[in-house]
Amino acid sequence: MKQTRISIFIKGILSPLLNKVLVFCAAVLLIGGLAVPVHAAGLKVAAVFETPIEEPWVNQIHVALLQAKDEMGIQYTWSESVKSADFARIMREYAENGYQLITGDSFGAERIARRVARDYPNVSFVFGSGIGPAEPNFGVFDNWIHEPAYLSGMIAGKMTKTNILGVVAAMPIPEVNRLSNAFCNGAKEVNKNVRCKFSFIGSFFDPPKAKEAALAQIEAGADVLYAERFGVIEACTEKGVLAISNMSDQASLGPDTVITGPVWDMWPTIKHVVTLVKAGVPTAQDFGGFSYMGKGGSYLAPYHKWDSKLPSSVKAMVEKRKAEMLDGTFRADIDESAPKSD
Repeated sequence: MKQTRISIFIKGILSPLLNKVLVFCAAVLLIGGLAVPVHAAGLKVAAVFETPIEEPWVNQIHVALLQAKDEMGIQYTWSESVKSADFARIMREYAENGYQLITGDSFGAERIARRVARDYPNVSFVFGSGIGPAEPNFGVFDNWIHEPAYLSGMIAGKMTKTNILGVVAAMPIPEVNRLSNAFCNGAKEVNKNVRCKFSFIGSFFDPPKAKEAALAQIEAGADVLYAERFGVIEACTEKGVLAISNMSDQASLGPDTVITGPVWDMWPTIKHVVTLVKAGVPTAQDFGGFSYMGKGGSYLAPYHKWDSKLPSSVKAMVEKRKAEMLDGTFRADIDESAPKSD
């Protein structure tokens, strides 16, 4: 009986003290390892974009962050059209002003973004990047949308009458190459007579130059173009040829021109990253997998006006291949080599 009372007395005195010690130790460990939980409503997120918001790649990130603002209660602000000379300064300003997550695209500023991140180990940085993550706080993502690009190519291969497909893209870098190659591989699976023509405009956002390149391809006989860059659809609409859009649903730019196209949905990525930062989990990870179709990070845009015009056999063919991609029985090859015109 005495032992029981003593045990109860000791537990009553020491347990609260022990709990406080454990909480203190946990807090020290969390802060030391960057894993500091953040109250949902207090999470401040900033984005730094190299191109204007209207550029589809950047816009998809922006749209997902706006959704996180509405559904997850984050505070969100952004800077667009940021030149390389200003990239570090703007990143530092956000870090110095209490932003816990800084994101954006760093393809033209890889070294700059990583150097800044090292100076702020208690801030999470998650950027679009062509290389890997870096401890302790630099995570990466990318547009792994080669699967719907392949499906789009299958449609183009069936819809072309000249057997000449055009691709107007930014530049021959891995992130662009894998989409361009997937598109042409899909077309050639269903049409062995297809030839692909590639044009690179040397910029991520130059609509007039993209339009000019598209017009040249149309003049050379291309009757279905993959609009990897913004500006191509305008040329296709003017000349009455078909287009496959890229990154976002762009049917509104040419309802009679745009059949469909690969869509990059950044919501699964952003939702996961924000959840990790709120929980105090380090984000030096590669989040690229969240862009796959199986994760809901990419899909084929709705056919819209083309739903009644696209042959049912073509739609059935695409649905079959899509199902095989999702259940793992078919894999669209990832080819990041620089494509060459046939």
